Amino acid sequence: MARYKHIDTSPRFLAVDLRRQLLPGTFEHALDHLLDHEIDLSALDAHFRNDETGASAYPPAMLLKVILFAYSLGIVGSRGIEAACREHVTFVALCGDSAPHFTTIARFVSTLGEDIAHVFGAVLAICDREGLIGREMFAIDGVKLPSNASKTRSGTRAEFARRADKLEKAAETMLARHREEDAKAAEPTVRAKEVKRVERLHRDAQQIRDWLLKNPQDRRGAKRGNRTASIRKSNRTDNESAKMATSKGVIQGYTGVAAVDAKHQIIVCAQAHGSGSEQELLMPVVKAMQEQMSEDTLLTADAGYHSEDNLEQLADCKIDALIADNGMRARDERFADQAQHKAKPDPLWNKTPADQKEALFSPKDFTYDAEAKVCICPAGEFLYQNGARVVIGGREGVKFTGAKRVCGPCPVREQCLRHPERTAVRQVVFFTGKLHKPESHSARMKRRIDSPEGRMRYGQRFATVEPVFGNLRYNKGLDRFTLRGQTKVDGQWKLFCLVHNIEKLAHHGYAQ
Repeated sequence: MARYKHIDTSPRFLAVDLRRQLLPGTFEHALDHLLDHEIDLSALDAHFRNDETGASAYPPAMLLKVILFAYSLGIVGSRGIEAACREHVTFVALCGDSAPHFTTIARFVSTLGEDIAHVFGAVLAICDREGLIGREMFAIDGVKLPSNASKTRSGTRAEFARRADKLEKAAETMLARHREEDAKAAEPTVRAKEVKRVERLHRDAQQIRDWLLKNPQDRRGAKRGNRTASIRKSNRTDNESAKMATSKGVIQGYTGVAAVDAKHQIIVCAQAHGSGSEQELLMPVVKAMQEQMSEDTLLTADAGYHSEDNLEQLADCKIDALIADNGMRARDERFADQAQHKAKPDPLWNKTPADQKEALFSPKDFTYDAEAKVCICPAGEFLYQNGARVVIGGREGVKFTGAKRVCGPCPVREQCLRHPERTAVRQVVFFTGKLHKPESHSARMKRRIDSPEGRMRYGQRFATVEPVFGNLRYNKGLDRFTLRGQTKVDGQWKLFCLVHNIEKLAHHGYAQ
């Protein structure tokens, strides 16, 4: 039988040159060179006050290296990063075999705040120097992610007050039952559990009362034009987060927005906001990235960012943009057969045909003479004209109404009225044309995006921004934010976007 050398995959002592573990062309090599030779991190020195007294601190550059490298591998938890700094040779090389404690890592991430924005800008400048930013088109998009906040602790002030009343009422009910059963023999353990439950109910109710005192006003959403801002639900865990509807259900978290350059998919702007409304996020991102834009830069965004107010502000700033509306695909003949590609129903679904209601009479079933201004219903009765001119949805028309003495006993009433039990008469409108008014920004955008050139240029948006979110969500494992507060979450979102940009630098031969 052949004899082989023993292969020890867990040697206890091994002479390793840590610097040589960072191979040129890799992400970790580009990261190490960036933070040691290119980026000024002196602003982070303000976090420490150990110039004369106190223990020496871990260098911010080293902490940032291990955190960014961990994020690139999908390791987000501080305990996991600490373990990697002890066991993974690349982490050992980056941290110089110092293995910072997980509390040090967690505190560093949560206190980065605005400082990480300066690092993000410095890396962006290096990407521009390396020729990775084209400035021909920037695609804006966002992703909604849950954060370290409880969805069940969301609500308005009125809902919180009702919840506190409910908890106090439940506690009083339990106390009353205890008084009634005092004369009866009860197991001490059961009674002790009930007493603790009453105490917990009172404590939870008091926490809600205290929160209401500290927050005397309801949160308001963004105000659009002259409309009063609607009430936005608060959250007692993280009041800067928001409850948002996604394809996977309702979450409590933040929206991470990114603006991506079309040339090499460099993220030129990254922000996280506690809002599920993408419309109110467009202009903050546009204003933050204006230094990166040129006169010929085109901005693209999907229908979530479309609103008349946003288009008006972009026009006032003279920014070239293509922003889709909800009906763009319905007007595009290339998507005429999109329904057949949608997911088919469950094979076990109930195939019994649903009862179809008889179609109601529509205006085409009425006889209308425009010259004589006469309208006859399907039952052969005349309707009288109700006003000389009506305007509905920006269109002018002529309105006719039936008489009660005719519509009441009408034999086809069930087929004419949607709610015959509470609607007295039938009304019908015949439109004569659109109301003449100045063309809106939305109408101009629809005409432009429906043109062959508009469709071609807007089509580039998908190949620009979607792969970036695929890289962050799937490859980097970003499925939630682990912090609380808009500033901290915004810093964590920028860290992940930094990983993406540094990867681009490494793939294009930086520091080789």
